Amino acid sequence: MVNPIRRLLRKRRYGEEIVIVSGLPRSGTSMMMKMLEAGGLPVMTDTIRAADEDNPRGYFEDERVKDLEKAEDKTWLRDARGKVLKVISYLLKNLPPDSFYRVILMRRDIDEVLASQAKMLVRRGEEDGSDPETMRNLYLGDLARVRMLAKRAPNMEMIEVKYREALEQPARVARAVNAFLGDRLDEQAMAGVIDPELYRNRKEKLAGAGGAGKAGD
Repeated sequence: MVNPIRRLLRKRRYGEEIVIVSGLPRSGTSMMMKMLEAGGLPVMTDTIRAADEDNPRGYFEDERVKDLEKAEDKTWLRDARGKVLKVISYLLKNLPPDSFYRVILMRRDIDEVLASQAKMLVRRGEEDGSDPETMRNLYLGDLARVRMLAKRAPNMEMIEVKYREALEQPARVARAVNAFLGDRLDEQAMAGVIDPELYRNRKEKLAGAGGAGKAGD
C-alpha cells in the first residue's frame, strides 16, 4: 500500500508519478501493459509497432524510449506523468531525475526469454549470432544492476512480478500490482486479459524439446 502522505509529498516535488513497465526482452512486459490498461491506467504508446504473431495483443511501445541512452532532450517524458510507459530494463538507468517512477519489473526464466527471443528472430528472418551463455550472463547482470538502481534512486520504487505467476495466478498478481500502485485499478479487469495460451515457451517444454518452442511471450 502506498503511503498517502509520502505520495502527496512526492507529487508536490515531481508531479504525477510515471508508472514504468520494464524487464528483459520477451519477459511479459506487453502483457503487463495490457493488464494496466484494462485496469484503468492510460498507456503512453505511439502504436507504430503493430501487433503480430509474436505479440498478438500489441507491443505498447513508444519509439522515443529507444533513444533514452543517447538523447539530450528527454522532456517528452513529462507527458508520461500519470500514465504507464514501457521501458526495457537496460534503459532504466537513463530515465531523467525530474520525475518519480513506480517500476513494475517483469521477471521470466532466462531460458524461456532466450528461447522466445530466438524464435522471434527466426520468424522475422533475422540471424541471431549471439552466444546463449554470453546473453544469459548479460541479462543476469542487467537485472542485478536494475535492482541496485531501484534501491539507491530516491525517485524510484520497484516491484518484481514473475511472468509465470501472472499467467497462472492472475488475480493474485493483479492484487499485488494494484496495491503497489495505490489501490486505484480494476483488478478483475486486469486479471481478465490474461491468456495462458500465450505462454508458449515454457521451461518444461524447452527441456523436453531440446530448447525448441514456438515463438511468443
